[in-house]
Amino acid sequence: MFKQFELLIARADAINQIKMERALEAMNEAGRRMLSMLPVLLHYHHPHLPGYISGEVPYGIANFQPDAAQRKFLFTQCGHTTEPEVTESCLSAVYTMGSTSSIGQSITSDLDIWVCHNPELSLERLALLEQKCQLISCLAEQHGVEMNFFLIPENKFRVGNRAQVGLDNCGSAQHLLLLEEFYRSATRVAGKRLLWPLIPAEREDEYDALASALFSTGMISEDDWLDLGGVSHIPAEEYFGSALWLLYKGLDSPYKAVLKILVMEAYSSEFPHTELLAVQAKRWFQQNDDFGLSLDAYYLMLDKVTDYLTKLGDTKRLDLARRCFYLKICDALSRNEPPQHGRWRRELLVKLVRQWGWNQAILQQLDSHAQWKVEQVKVAYEELLSALMQSYSKLIQFARRNNISESINPEDIGILSRKLYTAFEALPGKVQRINLKIAPDLRESNLSLIQVPPGHLNRQGWYLYKHSLNPHDIIGRAPLEYNGYLSKLVAWAYFNGLLVADSQVELRQMGSDITHSSLQQFCQDLADTFPVELPPAGNLALSRPCEIRHLGIFINLERDPTADWPEEMPPVLAHGEDMLCFGQRQECLVGTIDLVYRNSWNEVRTLHFNGLDAVVEALSTILSKMHQDAAAPDAIDVFCYSQYYRDEIRQQFTELVNACISLRLALDKQRMVKLLSVGEHRYALFLERRGVSVRELSSAIDFYRQVSDNKLERQTAEPDNGLHVPPIVDAYASEGLIQYFFEDNDNGFNVYILDENNKVEIYHEYAGSKEDLVQNVNRYYTMTHQRFDFTEQVINFNLPQFYELVAEADTLQVMPYRSIMREMPQQASG
Repeated sequence: MFKQFELLIARADAINQIKMERALEAMNEAGRRMLSMLPVLLHYHHPHLPGYISGEVPYGIANFQPDAAQRKFLFTQCGHTTEPEVTESCLSAVYTMGSTSSIGQSITSDLDIWVCHNPELSLERLALLEQKCQLISCLAEQHGVEMNFFLIPENKFRVGNRAQVGLDNCGSAQHLLLLEEFYRSATRVAGKRLLWPLIPAEREDEYDALASALFSTGMISEDDWLDLGGVSHIPAEEYFGSALWLLYKGLDSPYKAVLKILVMEAYSSEFPHTELLAVQAKRWFQQNDDFGLSLDAYYLMLDKVTDYLTKLGDTKRLDLARRCFYLKICDALSRNEPPQHGRWRRELLVKLVRQWGWNQAILQQLDSHAQWKVEQVKVAYEELLSALMQSYSKLIQFARRNNISESINPEDIGILSRKLYTAFEALPGKVQRINLKIAPDLRESNLSLIQVPPGHLNRQGWYLYKHSLNPHDIIGRAPLEYNGYLSKLVAWAYFNGLLVADSQVELRQMGSDITHSSLQQFCQDLADTFPVELPPAGNLALSRPCEIRHLGIFINLERDPTADWPEEMPPVLAHGEDMLCFGQRQECLVGTIDLVYRNSWNEVRTLHFNGLDAVVEALSTILSKMHQDAAAPDAIDVFCYSQYYRDEIRQQFTELVNACISLRLALDKQRMVKLLSVGEHRYALFLERRGVSVRELSSAIDFYRQVSDNKLERQTAEPDNGLHVPPIVDAYASEGLIQYFFEDNDNGFNVYILDENNKVEIYHEYAGSKEDLVQNVNRYYTMTHQRFDFTEQVINFNLPQFYELVAEADTLQVMPYRSIMREMPQQASG
């Protein structure tokens, strides 16, 4: 081994130089400049350099010497001809990872930068370094370059993983799998060389001993080499967390995520004798003198997936993997244009496409993906989502077969599963986003809504088309979407980008009261009320029950009781008259209510209510979606589309909704009752800490009987073991969620469990480990309570939420459960 060491060092340096040249070749001028000057910004601590902040910011990259271009930049910025003094080397090295320098890199690719540092740096200094990296990232963004920084202590992969999941941070979802990906894709920008590629691949199991021998004999120095550890074996426990993380990343990069999760599936199929791509690449590097495709990170993934799916005979997913690979590269072969990202990439892609047997029609269809519209995007969405879920399901089966417990922290499981639940789980009334960055523009110039009444061959309800009602345009066309109520289709078109300001929307109603003008007004009101995009929900919001943040209420869109009034003499409105009991006939002037709301998880939901009970059903539904400790919605917007008394109906209903919400969120009340008169009917809304119920009343005597019955039911809702639920648990009750609350006591801890219907179970003085309990519960719901149906595999992302009851100033506070292993977050990529 020692005889070849110098030869391998020279080979590694030459290959790194080739990779840097290929990385720069695929970038625009701004990208090349940012990557070339990055070592200067991190190595020096000078107030005239971009990214400078005052304080003891860690700086100094080991063994870094600026080249001529970097010196020129440095002297230009600092205004003198001598280099600023560097008195420490806190930073071991700077590397890129991921697609950079591979065939998968394009002009739009982001840069994932690992800043490896001394593990002894204090938390305060690390925080300053992170701030500096954020400033450099913002500078890059101003020049159209996405640069993501990850601070990596040299001992990160030798100690427990305590990172916290974030927007670009995989947290505990990946650990050694992350290191393995780094090793097969790393390109050194500055600093210490990597030791790992030089240790013999056939002796990977002995990595630590061999590395220690090299250092102890003085053959190499720790001042010159970066040693992050070996990757001889990836624990099977990592596959589940990795799958969750890759599904989440699929929201922004679906093509890349499909390839990566297929690699995880292939790895699991080889377990426990998995041939890791990093080790495979290292073996090729040590046995060959030149740079080849076997060192290209993205080609390695495709090759692994191709071999795995070919053995399975899965031609469908193999074709999808190849299309994902092609679309990730973004080099249109069907056009006679110069190569965008280097001639070598173009030549390789041409060779691969010939091997796959693709014709010109396939290439043209893929190369036109920037012009894809909703039909193509829906097909692509279903294909991508099906592939992601199929791989995820196989990885769950792998874990079940091997009786594997996940290594991902319980809170990261909760956060990631909640992100996936909000993105992928199809629920009645939920607006599903179908454009996972598949196409840039889905806007349509013409949209039509057609109503089918009862008794026809087609299902009763509404159909959305992307054509005008001109017979020549629409006959023979398939609808884009169907729903029983109109507002869901309009919301789907709006939030998916089909419906824009200049879209022409046409209407053919058969049996409803909606007019073309009221439809146009509804589209405008929806656009004025809700932005299409918002930042993703944060981890704190996802760790709590979802709450309504922005509520839109649309009255009489489909059914308007005033539409049949005579135009020449509509009923006269008396001052202060109740719109829910109007006139001598006590007529309710609310015929339908449509709700469109965005919740704290940034889901968009729609609901529709009609008939005599529309008002009470809408109110009870709104209130039941607010646990008593919830914050009031940030905004409530009410609109009315009645032919008569539009403003009066809107104003009274707004006041009614606000009054009911105030009662629901009254923290000092265990139980409130709201009486309602709607038409000729009387109702009581019972607002309690753990829920909302509605009872119709026939008389005052009936009211008192219902109140008494409700009290009795409330009392028997407590467990019969003499234990009581703390009021704050009741106040946090949220329908549709399973919630666990832990309360420490002298002999262990109490567990309060609320199911989806807010029924409670209590376990007193539980003596086991919270950590084990949380992991077992998550595993149970992941493995057995499955309901997300894809290719006959059913996935459940609606996992329970876990909380701690913490005593503060003689009161109990609810805090998201945190693993005892969690410490200061450390960043990582994925």
